[in-house]
Amino acid sequence: MLDIAAELHRWCEEGRDFAVATVVSVGGSAPRQPGAALAVDADGTAIGSVSGGCVEGAVYELCQEALQTGETVRETFGYSDEDAFAVGLTCGGVIDVLVTPAPAADRRVRPVLAAAASAAAEGRTTALARIVDGPPELLGGALLVHPDGGWDGTLGGHPELDRTAAAEARALLDAGRTATVVIGAEGSRCGRPVTLLAESSVPPPRMIVFGAVDFASALVRIGKFLNYHVTVCDARPVFATALRFPDADEVVVDWPHRYLDGTEVDARTVLCVLTHDAKFDVPLLERALRLPVAYVGAMGSARTHRDRLRRLREAGVDEPELARLRAPIGLDLGARTPEETALSIAGEIVAHRRGGSGMPLTGSGTPIHHDTREPAERIGSVA
Repeated sequence: MLDIAAELHRWCEEGRDFAVATVVSVGGSAPRQPGAALAVDADGTAIGSVSGGCVEGAVYELCQEALQTGETVRETFGYSDEDAFAVGLTCGGVIDVLVTPAPAADRRVRPVLAAAASAAAEGRTTALARIVDGPPELLGGALLVHPDGGWDGTLGGHPELDRTAAAEARALLDAGRTATVVIGAEGSRCGRPVTLLAESSVPPPRMIVFGAVDFASALVRIGKFLNYHVTVCDARPVFATALRFPDADEVVVDWPHRYLDGTEVDARTVLCVLTHDAKFDVPLLERALRLPVAYVGAMGSARTHRDRLRRLREAGVDEPELARLRAPIGLDLGARTPEETALSIAGEIVAHRRGGSGMPLTGSGTPIHHDTREPAERIGSVA
């Protein structure tokens, strides 16, 4: 639901009645992941998507029905063998969708959804936890969980249920992940099983581009397109300017290794080293390869890379650390222009993040959506 937070926040501010449908479980080649949402207001206006078009019409009608009945429902949509144009996912996947009415007069779920939409729209770190499978009286219950572990709202039921759900959601929030987890209706693992969907809203991941070269300008643009917070760092003030990189979130004049020592990175951060100059690369990579970041790539020819590896080994970088380095950076696309090279680098970053092979899908026989590293993943089992 938080993927449409800005629009939902506006609807809440305007006092609109609406229902929101959220993908809570996926199987096979489903086009959207858990957390994807479609909302419909009382006037029939729709925002968002749960399937990229396959079942939007049917889910739209479910939202309208939920506004009329006031009931939360869960529905499964899958591929129809008899008629590929019937209500189903022609891509071959299966999705479970939770439809929750949220009229302005509701005092149980609406305030939590409104607060979650407001926090996500403003870029604050927060998690929205909802019961998406379990006893009917608990279905759709929601909590807004804060980074310190506190929460607003209630799921209903046993007093320990909120506490357990908040703890599970905070753990996922700490990792910046959206996922489902099975807990007990009486808290911990006690009582009937209920499935909790925790959606994390965290700031965009960082992409730090070292080297204010022509290739960097194109990479900045594609990094912004992929929703990274992009920083360009170079020790040369004549090249590291906002005028040359207008799309960057920030441009830093500093020695790359010194900047990396003083900035914050996390498990989602990607580091792209485009300087291919040993005096910059070696001290930078010596540090970068020991940090818990998502990706480290370095530009340069095969000969440059062999020399780089030699220097890094002499600096004390061990083989497991060297194995983390993607160099020469990017996928083999035959790229020549800065834009093509940026596409090559971005392709490798996405493949590494999602668990893709980087090979053509034609004739591969592999699933289109087969990543295991995406933040939206399943924990435990979903009933």
